[in-house]
Amino acid sequence: MGKIALLFAMILLPALSMAMTPEPVQSAAPVSKELKKQLLGTPVYIQIFKEERTLELYGKIGNEFRLLDTYRICNFSGGLGPKRREGDFKSPEGFYNVKLNQLKPDSRFYRAINIGFPNQYDRNQGYSGNYLMIHGDCKSIGCYAMTNAYMDEIFTYVNAALRNGQQDVSISIYPFRMTDSNMQRHRYSTYASFWQQLQPGYAYFAKYHQPPMVNVASGKYVMNSSPAPVLASPEAASRSFLALSKAE
Repeated sequence: MGKIALLFAMILLPALSMAMTPEPVQSAAPVSKELKKQLLGTPVYIQIFKEERTLELYGKIGNEFRLLDTYRICNFSGGLGPKRREGDFKSPEGFYNVKLNQLKPDSRFYRAINIGFPNQYDRNQGYSGNYLMIHGDCKSIGCYAMTNAYMDEIFTYVNAALRNGQQDVSISIYPFRMTDSNMQRHRYSTYASFWQQLQPGYAYFAKYHQPPMVNVASGKYVMNSSPAPVLASPEAASRSFLALSKAE
């Protein structure tokens, strides 16, 4: 009996170990540097991954968002999990939107983008805090700090998009790349139920290459189940199609 149990263990343990190991995630290759320069002013979208310490900047080409560049996050604080109260030193997680008046070109941390915490979800939970930023200077207490060079580029693209007519820039902030195996790896976390609300947003973008359309209902994040509408402006569509043809 002992030999049979040992045999089963030898068979099952490697399989269990593989199930607990996150599958490798290959980041999409960014567009060429030449095309990236041409896309200054196009609508943009940002994804942040805490565990990977990565900020991804996307630009709209045609009817999809393509990776412009990936930036190493210099610093954030508080580990994984959402920000809940002022003074907890946590960096937020969730879905945020940035308008032009949330940009601060003369921040004491070089340049800054106020992500808009607390959003509707945060307020429904009774979370508190103010002035949570993506900024430069590599220093963070609850913010996402970048090098000044990285922040200069991120700020420039967000500013150009908003001044060129984008109503607001969506920023999706995740604790990690929300693959099924990563969710399994963190299934016993205090924040597991919250992260289950975020995962559909990650999956939506992976499938449609457009920012998730997020609402808050009954105190929870709710995703739109269908892709976002195509470009409404024929001129914008024409310009974006030209950029896409160059990218290909």
